[in-house]
Amino acid sequence: MIRKFDFLVIGSGIAGMSFALKVAHKGSVALICKAGLEEANTYYAQGGIASVTNLKVDDFEKHIHDTMVAGDWISDPAAVEKVVKNAPAQIEELIKWGVDFDKKENGEFDLHREGGHSEFRILHHKDNTGAEIQTSLIETVKKHPNITVFSNFYAVEIITQHHLGIIVTRHTPGIKCFGAYVLNEATGEVDTFLSKVTVMATGGCEAVYNHTTNPLVATGDGIAMVYRAKGVVKDMEFIQFHPTALYHPGDRPSFLITEAMRGYGAVLKNLAGEEFMQKYDSRLSLAPRDIVARAIDSEMKLRGEDHVYLDVTHKDPEETKKHFPNIYKKCLSLGIDITKDYIPVAPAAHYLCGGIKVDLDGQSSIKRLYAIGECSCTGLHGGNRLASNSLIEAVVYADAAAKHAISVLDRYDFNEDIPEWDAEGTISNEERILITQSMKEVNQIMEAYVGIVRSNLRLVRAWNRLDILYEETERLFKRVKASREICELRNMINVGYLITRQAMERKESRGLHYTIDYPHHTNQE
Repeated sequence: MIRKFDFLVIGSGIAGMSFALKVAHKGSVALICKAGLEEANTYYAQGGIASVTNLKVDDFEKHIHDTMVAGDWISDPAAVEKVVKNAPAQIEELIKWGVDFDKKENGEFDLHREGGHSEFRILHHKDNTGAEIQTSLIETVKKHPNITVFSNFYAVEIITQHHLGIIVTRHTPGIKCFGAYVLNEATGEVDTFLSKVTVMATGGCEAVYNHTTNPLVATGDGIAMVYRAKGVVKDMEFIQFHPTALYHPGDRPSFLITEAMRGYGAVLKNLAGEEFMQKYDSRLSLAPRDIVARAIDSEMKLRGEDHVYLDVTHKDPEETKKHFPNIYKKCLSLGIDITKDYIPVAPAAHYLCGGIKVDLDGQSSIKRLYAIGECSCTGLHGGNRLASNSLIEAVVYADAAAKHAISVLDRYDFNEDIPEWDAEGTISNEERILITQSMKEVNQIMEAYVGIVRSNLRLVRAWNRLDILYEETERLFKRVKASREICELRNMINVGYLITRQAMERKESRGLHYTIDYPHHTNQE
């Protein structure tokens, strides 16, 4: 089946939905969503969204400086300035779309502070800010007559000149995107979506790891599709591990214990009940995430234990429940009363700082193709993301990409010569077991060899193992009918390979990429 839309948006988190809302008055929009609309990383973001709003104590220069420090001075200064200075206007836009940020009794925003921030500048909605934003955007999207939501549709490949029989390499100038082949899971058919403009907003890739706080749909689809289409992908070695995911074996994804809890006064302790952060950093439990995650990893390895504790029992119980109602409820359901008991925590893969390389308008290296949100690499995060900068980056770049796309839309037309997907092949249950087993192998390889602490030896081993899986999976993909499982496996292997290769290429310990083979390097101002 061939479908035509002016704008094709792949992914339905804060980036994809806000882009859709910003362009819908100019043309028809298809919003491709591989699960339900709620199933996006945005929905699970507890902490909040960073923006300078209290001008009495805060200013843009402070936020810019905090971001550059967190990113280990690898961040692109132009991208940092763009996000920080455009943040307040985009907060206004979110409020207009119905997002309700917590306020004090005097009507001012109730601002939080998180690790790496020099001021209180995190807007939040209790401890489920992402869910509040996602739900408000879903309501607004559903009401818009020009936006068609395709739930349980899965993008398989983006369409370029390659599909017209033209040989496309990494050196081909002027690669263009004409839309995407998208699997309709209800019919099992792959439909052809033709578009004038295509937007990748597919989120992160942390489901390639065994322990992750991300929904399991975060398999790096957009990044893998763009890489296969010969687009530029960079900084994939910078994977942020959240230091404090709730340790409860069998839970996948892991439940997140927000950093705001350490901002509120929670303290990290080992299983003997002793504080240990003083051994690693003078900022103690509020040091940047990469330092805290490595400290916990080191403490667990030193003591041969699989988690540490977060202690918030010294704080006022009623205050704790009020600030963190969802965390309180979740822990209580597992028999942990956080006002009296320590919370078991361990690091988990949480956020990708790299991705599809884009310019200040969100344009990728492929013409007519934009990438926004976590799947993109804008240069904002550099070597390490500053807490709560990601949601604001998503809306600022959705806005920039929307403005640019609207300004060039009239220059483009649909490419009617695109052939339909070749739907040959079948898939048997025997092949399904091969796919699920290979997925587990990818998780184990990434967790063991490309985790918080790396080495050349581990990375080479990961590379060799992934290579075998890649060959097996490509052979299988050519033989069977396209399914979500085989496509996700392919993407996970592609992304695992990119993280590993780019980690091997960075011959230093820098930002989130920490290897025992190179001393830790940091650029000062």
